Amino acid sequence: MILGVSYGFHDAGVTLIDGNEILFAGHAERYSKNKHDATLNKAIFQEAFRYGEPNRIIYYENPWNKKLRQAFAGQWQDALQWPSVKKELRHLTGLNNCPIYYADHHEAHAAAGFATSPFESAAVVVVDAIGEWDTMSIWQAYMEGDSVQYEKLWSNTYPHSIGLMYSAFTQRLGLRPLDEEYILMGMSAYGDGSLLSSTIKSDLISDLRQLKFSKNMHLGIEKDYLKDSKDVDIAAGVQIVTEQLLDTIFHKAWDITGDRNVVFMGGVALNCVANRNIGKYFENIWVMPNPGDAGSSLGAAAVLDGGKLNWRHAYLGTDIPGEYPVRRLVNYLKKNKIAGVASGRAEFGPRALGHRSLLADPRGAEIKDAVNRIKKRQLFRPFAPAILAEHVHDYFDMPMSWQDSPYMQVVAQCKKPTEFPAIVHVDGTSRVQTVSKNDSPGFRRLLEAWYAETGCPMLLNTSLNIRGEPMVDDRKDADRFEKKYGVKVFS
Repeated sequence: MILGVSYGFHDAGVTLIDGNEILFAGHAERYSKNKHDATLNKAIFQEAFRYGEPNRIIYYENPWNKKLRQAFAGQWQDALQWPSVKKELRHLTGLNNCPIYYADHHEAHAAAGFATSPFESAAVVVVDAIGEWDTMSIWQAYMEGDSVQYEKLWSNTYPHSIGLMYSAFTQRLGLRPLDEEYILMGMSAYGDGSLLSSTIKSDLISDLRQLKFSKNMHLGIEKDYLKDSKDVDIAAGVQIVTEQLLDTIFHKAWDITGDRNVVFMGGVALNCVANRNIGKYFENIWVMPNPGDAGSSLGAAAVLDGGKLNWRHAYLGTDIPGEYPVRRLVNYLKKNKIAGVASGRAEFGPRALGHRSLLADPRGAEIKDAVNRIKKRQLFRPFAPAILAEHVHDYFDMPMSWQDSPYMQVVAQCKKPTEFPAIVHVDGTSRVQTVSKNDSPGFRRLLEAWYAETGCPMLLNTSLNIRGEPMVDDRKDADRFEKKYGVKVFS
């Protein structure tokens, strides 16, 4: 068995595999209760080891190469700290004789994507804030017998980083970097970025075709930058620039690989607005549901294993046993409109997919504001629809090459926005989750029962948490949420 671990920057995670089977994959934050926790804790290892004890451990990046980059960046306090990964892992796991290996950060991202994909070969695009040195990379991944070969064909290095730019503007707009980038993305729909995008490119990008920045975004953006512009227009401008930079990368990936399949990984792959453009170049798209650093715990394990993994679904975390409460949920939602569910194994990834979800009837005009108030979010923010997969094209215009979206990875234009105001953003789009018969049996049965009772094939689906807190993980968390926030949570 192989234990993959990622920690130290943000969103620590742990994955345990046995051959090509994924036994467990979880987020440290769900056990520590600290949102985006960068550190590991003994509780997550105790949970993982319920499924078996590993004989090999692999860390998701090379700490020595990272120290060199930190020294280059002037982060001397971090650079001069002696790398203690092995010591910390032995302490937390109690596995004193287990060999520990290191992966390359971007290769771990690439492996997390390709090893879980349905492809025999693919172009793999990785875009994040920063690894050891790489900030963007293009790989060719392919099967050679039972083994996967990863060839890095192109990369861009620090400080030229799309992820760092997006985080810098997140902070410029008064939001928390490495946390609330998704709010910036949501704000962008309210603004007009046509003029500001040109200004941002002129000020910050020295060569769009070569993806080079004229300023180090790691140092942030001045507080008074574009001070006379509206925040929503700045957000819109940054989103446009981000999409233009990504378009350059995907065109390059298509050009140098010639592959019709693409895997997109790294934290920037969570930008579901930008993801609608990938189909310009590729016929088949795979974005693993946990493309950021926590997901690289799985990627590191895949690197050491060397083969493909048997990916069935994203429900790989803590188990709340029992039958999925289909009938009780339907009855309650028909009467009360909003309910929580915490049932089965928790999702591996930042988005709830029906096992740790706050659900609501998407048809009421008042529902979006009501759910935002429960979650203590800004009222402008939209929610996602979870829809029976066979009905998605009746209600949404899916972007090119996106026939489905089981992990809420892309936005689509809603064909009937006035009927479903709770799940439609100001620009008429929705971040769609399609639920097929191969996905969660319980959540699928819930949507089928809801459709049979109401004629509506979808529910509003958002994570069972409030802003600033990690998702509910176990039944104790669910009881606390129910008591504190007054929302019935079914298990």
